Amino acid sequence: MIQLHDLHFQPYLSTEDIQTVVSDLAKQILLDYKDRTPLFIGVLNGSFIFLSDLVRSYNGDCEMSFVKYTSYEGTSSTGTITTDLAFPSIEGRDVIVVEDIVDTGNTLAHIYKQLENANATSIAVASLFLKPDVYKKDFKIDYVGKEIPNKFIVGYGLDYNGLGRNLPEIYQLNTTQND
Repeated sequence: MIQLHDLHFQPYLSTEDIQTVVSDLAKQILLDYKDRTPLFIGVLNGSFIFLSDLVRSYNGDCEMSFVKYTSYEGTSSTGTITTDLAFPSIEGRDVIVVEDIVDTGNTLAHIYKQLENANATSIAVASLFLKPDVYKKDFKIDYVGKEIPNKFIVGYGLDYNGLGRNLPEIYQLNTTQND
């Protein structure tokens, strides 16, 4: 059990489990892009560790860049998306948007809309985690590492009010001790 600010979190996924998921995703993506050079675009801040491990596990040519959006405050989505760092030029590129987690899909919908108008050759989405119980958008997430329940998690790039991103494991909010 760990404490971040006022909340307690319990272990959920080990470092080894995460690395297995990341390696499997890299292999899946390589099968689809083996003769191309995809541009991985990480959505900051949460995806930076995942993207780093993903491209190191990817055994093909690739490039990477980042965008930054803000949509969370504490443990809840605000419903408002703020752009802090915009996309590089993607015209004629095979783009893979890399997310740490997709829950409501609001940020991803915002990103996808911007990409559709930028003349990319192809657009795919890779997410380490997906919360299918709350995801209600119409577009496909092409690569999903692991589906998880609708519980707040931290670690491996995911944070709670700035803390926990550096944890090598994933921890889940312990709702029994936080009430």
